[in-house]
Amino acid sequence: MKRRDFLLTSSTGLAMVASGAAAEDMKPMDGMPMSPMDWTDQNGLTRFLKTDTAPLENEFEKYPRCPYCGMMRQMFSQTRHLIVYDNDTVDGTCSLHCAAISLALNVDAGPKTIYAGDAGADAKVKPLAVVDDMTYVIDAKKPGTMTGTSKYAYADPAKADAAAKDGGKVASFDEALVMAYADMARDTINIRKRRAERRARAGQ
Repeated sequence: MKRRDFLLTSSTGLAMVASGAAAEDMKPMDGMPMSPMDWTDQNGLTRFLKTDTAPLENEFEKYPRCPYCGMMRQMFSQTRHLIVYDNDTVDGTCSLHCAAISLALNVDAGPKTIYAGDAGADAKVKPLAVVDDMTYVIDAKKPGTMTGTSKYAYADPAKADAAAKDGGKVASFDEALVMAYADMARDTINIRKRRAERRARAGQ
């Protein structure tokens, strides 16, 4: 099955769940304002992505914050994703969780290339690799970025196997994406709870 068809079947039915997460969590952390280019449709969640034919050049300058949660992507380079759609628009997220939101909201544009940070790389800022060539490790014992179940991607299958040896599960990108959607409701509830607690503490 082509990835576009896979995404249409696996994510469209869950788009309302993802949209629910985005509606709450598109407010960036620490009170940072959204760019006026990001969300402009007052009646819905229509996202206007930037056209970018060289998405890997100056990535963090062009996509510094995840548009869905506001987290600094370079700080979470090991879980960040960069989605290049077939119309050459690009979305940069902090995690597979937020990438799943992007893919659900942009179902009319098929993903041409999806990159993820290589969690197994030695560099402090992890390099990107194409997810089709990566192995994900799903581990419920380790918290992930924007999720209670970690979903890290590895370019080296041997490093993925080593990371999964203590109870993790290796998976393809498509399998990890399905798990991200399955976790979406629980993760969104937890995110809202944590942010409500942070707002309450800030008001004291």
